[in-house]
Amino acid sequence: MEQRNYTTADRLLMGVDQALQTLFGKPRASERPDPAKDLADTELTPEQKAHAGRLLRVDHTGEVCAQALYQGQALTAGMADVKEHMQRSALEESDHLDWCHNRLSELQHHRSLLNPVWYAGSFAIGAAAGLAGDKWSLGFIAETERQVCAHLDNHLQQLPLADRKSRAILEQMRSDEQHHADIAVKGGAAPLPGPVKSAMRLTAKVMTKSAYWL
Repeated sequence: MEQRNYTTADRLLMGVDQALQTLFGKPRASERPDPAKDLADTELTPEQKAHAGRLLRVDHTGEVCAQALYQGQALTAGMADVKEHMQRSALEESDHLDWCHNRLSELQHHRSLLNPVWYAGSFAIGAAAGLAGDKWSLGFIAETERQVCAHLDNHLQQLPLADRKSRAILEQMRSDEQHHADIAVKGGAAPLPGPVKSAMRLTAKVMTKSAYWL
């Protein structure tokens, strides 16, 4: 099958479409099933339901950021295999976005009102990381995914034990994120400087706190 050569205008329009779908539409998931689909929903107290919903909202916002990061990096990555890795990982992150979106609806919670802000910032960071060079771009992915795994571990500890559906989603997400980190390392990721890692953790903390309430 002949591969089409996209113009700059084509890529711009596709990027805008991806952003709108991520922020306001129904996420485009792959063929992987929702891990919570066949699990029975258990009754939660109003307090448990509220806390679980806010945690899932934070995770949903994290996946919005992941979409933007991968899309930004795929746009500026130099090597074809690195671009392919970014695009493949973005597809799996789209699954996560879909699963979190579904669970948020079940818990009767809305998406974060600040998602457009976080999307724009994450896209810019991803594009800048790609421009810095593929080894640094992969290093950024590896560190991001390590921090996401730690974040998901924290949420798994906080979730009500009765909330099996949310737990199943986050467990599969954690497995995927660890895989993304491992692939980035194998692809030649460069270790990031300590101050960069600290700045990433601080930014993530601001995002999680704001998305929990807004």
